[in-house]
Amino acid sequence: MPTDCISYQNSGYFTPLMVDYLKQKDNLKPLYHRFPTLQNFEAQITEKQQNFSQHNRNVLVNALLGQYKNVDASPYTLENIQLLTQGTTFTVTTGHQLNLFTGPLYFLYKIVSAINLAKELKAAYPTYDFVPVYWMATEDHDFEEINYFTFRDKKIRWNRESTGPVGRLSTEGLAAVLEVFIQELGPGINAKWLTTLFENAYLKHENLADATLYLANELFKDYGLVIIDGDKPELKKLLAPYAKEELLQQTSHSKVAETTALLKNYNVQVNPRDINLFYIEDNLRERIILQDNTYYINNTQLKFSESEIMSELENHPEKFSPNVIMRPLYQEVILPNLAYIGGGGELAYWLELKSFFDSQNVTFPMLLMRNSVLLATEKQVSKLDKLGLTWADLFSKQQDLLNKKTEKLSDLCLNFSGLRETIENQFSLMREMASKTDSTFTGAVKAQELKQLKGLENLEKRLLKAEKRNHRDQLERIAALQNELFPNRSLQERRNNFSEFYLDYDGKLITELFAQLKPLEQEFNIIVL
Repeated sequence: MPTDCISYQNSGYFTPLMVDYLKQKDNLKPLYHRFPTLQNFEAQITEKQQNFSQHNRNVLVNALLGQYKNVDASPYTLENIQLLTQGTTFTVTTGHQLNLFTGPLYFLYKIVSAINLAKELKAAYPTYDFVPVYWMATEDHDFEEINYFTFRDKKIRWNRESTGPVGRLSTEGLAAVLEVFIQELGPGINAKWLTTLFENAYLKHENLADATLYLANELFKDYGLVIIDGDKPELKKLLAPYAKEELLQQTSHSKVAETTALLKNYNVQVNPRDINLFYIEDNLRERIILQDNTYYINNTQLKFSESEIMSELENHPEKFSPNVIMRPLYQEVILPNLAYIGGGGELAYWLELKSFFDSQNVTFPMLLMRNSVLLATEKQVSKLDKLGLTWADLFSKQQDLLNKKTEKLSDLCLNFSGLRETIENQFSLMREMASKTDSTFTGAVKAQELKQLKGLENLEKRLLKAEKRNHRDQLERIAALQNELFPNRSLQERRNNFSEFYLDYDGKLITELFAQLKPLEQEFNIIVL
């Protein structure tokens, strides 16, 4: 089996912004507080300890105990919740949407990263405690992003309408989705386990937030994971002072705009609005728009004067929902958090927020790239060896890989760079001669040089194409293997659901993830099942 390692930076699947962040380029250092190294956590602990109140700890723990009231939590999880009352306990947090049946594989990788990081921090700083937290994005309203999962190339979808926060969405209609899933699963003990897990999560809970809480708890409760739903009145009261400032001063817009100016050479992930809050009810989540001293709720007849919206915020803080700009602040206000673990897209928008955090006197967390994993079977590894491939080969673009392998398989030299250099040298002499005569001859020499080089390029392409035909069988096997491991030429973790791997390997998947994922390293994990 190949033993080469693939760094995130060299994988070809991360944006220039994330590559530069991981390389700790100087131009990005003003956009984050501390880079996530084990040594840097000491200063982060000290700062967060001084900047997080006992009152907020008490509100957090009471909210969590209420949330877990009807949940079969493990003693480990309940112990972690109680530890959060102590000033020496901190969290490491990851967040994710309420994707149906966890959605793509990286849902698991995020949470395992958080749990493993908490363990690593405890070993390094034994006088403190560290709690892994999964933040459920219950207030999102992008239902089309979460209403399906992919099982063995089949998209299993929940077809219904949704207009409000997805966490409050009724689970009605998911019995039909389960029937489709059962047909795809087929018989067997592992299929039965997956069926029961889906049924208990979605058919025995009334809304999507409770269903997702059950599901994540079943998968990770033995590891002490604490799951939090921010859509709670008591937690929103802690957000209220920041929401008030947002409604009256709109500081986030100006501060984030300052930061995005520093990202002009990258694709900016999100752009701030004038007010970065939504107004929510069970079937409503709409932007708050300030116009002519009146606060309008977009796409509704609702409107408030300044005094009216201040009264609404004081009496009903649960009706104010942070958007992508404000949500990270909300998280860090209610959690004694040290680090946020996310994918490249998430960390990209976090990098826009440090100036805003500073203006609110809230400690900015360390930003850690979640672990990425390529899952392979013994059979696929055997194919890899027989085809003479490395893992780096499989991360290449397919045409580049096939061209490279064709050159290696061929007895001929398929690279005409030597001939190209010879032609260029010969025409260099002719250009020197032409410079001593009139301009028409110089033009003729240049035109002929271009013609010769173009002809050579065409011959090179035709020879490569001919050799590909001669080695068609082996090249097709290479392409087929890459397509298995990189479905749709993308990362497996962004598409496949955990259930298809559980079906074949039961509990081995999660066991191997915990054994092999090292959150502070920047390498793709390749796990053979």
